[in-house]
Amino acid sequence: MSSRRTTVIVGSLVTASFSAVMILPFTASADDQGPGSSKGGKVVDQPPKGVKLTTLLPSRISVDNSSHKTAITATVKNDGTKDSGTVNLLVVGFDGLKVNSVEGCSAIADKDLPKGSNSGFSCAVGNLAAGKSKSYAVDATFDLGKKGEICLPVQTGDGKKTYWQQGPVPFGTNDHSPNAPATPLLLGTDNKPVAPGGDQLPKTGVGRDILPLGAAGATLMAAGAAGLWWSTRRPTARRLAG
Repeated sequence: MSSRRTTVIVGSLVTASFSAVMILPFTASADDQGPGSSKGGKVVDQPPKGVKLTTLLPSRISVDNSSHKTAITATVKNDGTKDSGTVNLLVVGFDGLKVNSVEGCSAIADKDLPKGSNSGFSCAVGNLAAGKSKSYAVDATFDLGKKGEICLPVQTGDGKKTYWQQGPVPFGTNDHSPNAPATPLLLGTDNKPVAPGGDQLPKTGVGRDILPLGAAGATLMAAGAAGLWWSTRRPTARRLAG
């Protein structure tokens, strides 16, 4: 890779260079996830007229209490009347939720992950026709002793604009059942720790109110519960090269 690009996040900050494709086998089932939801999503940069991009996450997931494995379906949609043009979907995990693989997508190198995140993948969606959607199978693990969040930005193919971003949005439950085979988690719910008598979640990762951007030396600005907003300054294609 000939050069680094910087990614500015309103509410958080991220550098996003992508490594070679890494596709792993899936071990968790994504069945019975309930209806898709765009909860925690907002428009960042205005898309072209007639293009309306959103993402969907399941309203509930299930975490295996022995293996901590879970599966999530991430969907990007174009509800507009015109084709989207080339777009990419990012899938990024935070805190107790770690994304192990996303079917057909490229892993973000550890050194290039957003501050505070533990994993991430980039999916080359391509051109999404009006009224069409594309779904990706996400294989993940969830540490029930922590809160866990996921973030789905939708960027232009050159990475210069972010048309939509969902999250970071939590999955969680207040009612753990450690003796049951699995624990159901609901989208938009902060997870409570498994430890008996625990009143607060342990702090994990880097705080997302104010963070340095490494070489750029920029700072983050808190943007409330909606969190992390991406915009980029140099083509994604360069990040994928090499």
